[in-house]
Amino acid sequence: VQLQASGGGLVQAGDSLRLSCALSGGTFSTYGMGWFRQAPGKEREFVAAISRSGRTRYSDSVKGRFTISRDNAKDTVYLQMNSLKPEDTAVYYCAATLLFIPTMRNDYNYWGQGTQVTVSS
Repeated sequence: VQLQASGGGLVQAGDSLRLSCALSGGTFSTYGMGWFRQAPGKEREFVAAISRSGRTRYSDSVKGRFTISRDNAKDTVYLQMNSLKPEDTAVYYCAATLLFIPTMRNDYNYWGQGTQVTVSS
């Protein structure tokens, strides 16, 4: 299974971005999907996850601003990020899991390469 994340970039505070992550080499619909992020000098942290059936879970820091969704026909998971803040600056990683929308890194089986999101103030 390979995951390819894209959509990162440099934006200003208050702007929006949509990240995408395409899965190949496996059956997308059988996996729950998650997004994590890692800022410089910090641990990789959970951002959002979506189950095979579309149930979602968010970290408190992004709830109400970010939306995770999936398109099983395109084998792709998305992270719509609105009202971005400088503290959202990080490398964002997508991941696939066989579990029900876990929040722990070790519960994810496959990881993408990451895409940089930089939010200027």
